[in-house]
Amino acid sequence: MRSDEDHSPISASDAKRLFADWKGAPAIVLAVSGGPDSMALMWLASRWRRTLARGPQLVAVTVDHGLRPESARETRMVKRLARSLDLPHRTLRWTGPKPETGLPAAAREARYRLLTQAARRSNATHILTAHTRDDQAETLLMRLLRGSGIAGLAAMTREADRDGVRLARPFLEVSKSQLLATIKKAKIEFAADPTNADLSFTRPRLRKIMPALVAEGGDARNLTRLAWRLARANAALEVLANGAERYLAFTDRGFFRLDPEARTFVAQTFDAQAFAAMPDEVRLRLLLRAINRFGHEGPAELGKVESLLAALDRASGETARPRRKSAPRLKQTLAGALVSLVHGRIRVEAAPLRRRSR
Repeated sequence: MRSDEDHSPISASDAKRLFADWKGAPAIVLAVSGGPDSMALMWLASRWRRTLARGPQLVAVTVDHGLRPESARETRMVKRLARSLDLPHRTLRWTGPKPETGLPAAAREARYRLLTQAARRSNATHILTAHTRDDQAETLLMRLLRGSGIAGLAAMTREADRDGVRLARPFLEVSKSQLLATIKKAKIEFAADPTNADLSFTRPRLRKIMPALVAEGGDARNLTRLAWRLARANAALEVLANGAERYLAFTDRGFFRLDPEARTFVAQTFDAQAFAAMPDEVRLRLLLRAINRFGHEGPAELGKVESLLAALDRASGETARPRRKSAPRLKQTLAGALVSLVHGRIRVEAAPLRRRSR
């Protein structure tokens, strides 16, 4: 939308365009926390659904993290609006101990896990969240400062898989100010989360410096445009990596090894010479895929995969010395995967489980 519309409410025709991709879904979960963005999501989605002769069932879901005393009141506020819109509403609570560090990330993970569970119970194929253009810009900045690769700098996608459910973000090209104007015009109550101004968290600190970035042309619109362009580049690189993986398999220079009894793949191998001839970014992606495929300790960190690739290059380039026939040139574990180089082949498989210390 044009910059002169940034403070104008979203019209019915705009809402129809924003939600059009999901009119064929059987059911949709709306993630509604009670803030202005998510309340606008519920309000606009409900209005859009009423324009369809046949459309998805909408289910509003609120995740109460139990971190603030106001959360119960906010949940009741969401329920009142859902009832007025004739939408079913469910409240899910994050129970159990909360971590002392990394609380925002843990809360976000818990939120998506509970939303996914709610989607499955509702036979919903999609979860819609109210992430905006401003959120996208902040995500890009956070990942840029952490040194993310191209995939990370592509920031949030409009739609992605989440444990078999599609996570969708219809407002990634919409500003927060437009959603706020929409909800104010509709005279709908919403909550203000005090953590949005808590400078002990990264996002509020970034919002503090945004005016200086805007003065230099780094506004949310331009940062979001950069994220889309990086997403486009990332998609192209994924196509190249897919082609490289097929090439290694078809030429018998890289393939999966099958356990005949369990009927599952237990390892993946590459011809080291063919692998070395590929561009570094493609090799990183192939190595990362293999590690994440066979590892059992969660996704591998990009920086550690880069270090492993450098170690493979050094091992491949070493002058051959007398060795026992079965001795590997390199053997290293990463993210629960065992990566080895022996006889000119790179092998990735599950690493032995670590013994727990008593």
